[in-house]
Amino acid sequence: MGMLRTLSRVGIKNIGRLLVLCLKNPLFVIPTIKATRHCISVATDLYGDAHHKNVPANGFRHAYWNYTIALNCYRVRKKEAKAVDWTTEVTNWHEEAFPNEPLAKKMDLHNNSLGRNVFKKYKDNTQDEVKRILIEMVKESVFIDDNSNLQNLENKLVHIIQTK
Repeated sequence: MGMLRTLSRVGIKNIGRLLVLCLKNPLFVIPTIKATRHCISVATDLYGDAHHKNVPANGFRHAYWNYTIALNCYRVRKKEAKAVDWTTEVTNWHEEAFPNEPLAKKMDLHNNSLGRNVFKKYKDNTQDEVKRILIEMVKESVFIDDNSNLQNLENKLVHIIQTK
């Protein structure tokens, strides 16, 4: 029942787009699924349900998700650009298929991009080292609103709900 609800929510057009993406890059499908499951597990272990809200923990989840997808795909093909391009395409697809409010989408896309940049910079580090780097970035996450210029925050996680 949950799968049917998700499929109807995503819609036939987005399902078709995902199918085309997967057919273009079949070797990346399983690594992406594994990365997604791993990321959700790590984010839940670290932050509980907070990573489902638009708080700094959500920024961690998005950045770590993109980093982990890129890393897993890089391990398959050994081509950084291919891994990053796929990660961009599949996570952008996700943001379109599961729409958010404009500011939340802007936040998610920013944190996704940061995760891909972290991959490019730290792909030779261990996953635990990168996880620790991102955990430290959570502590420095910047609150944004509709007037924020994200170009000035290229190397910072961002969030839209104030935390104490």
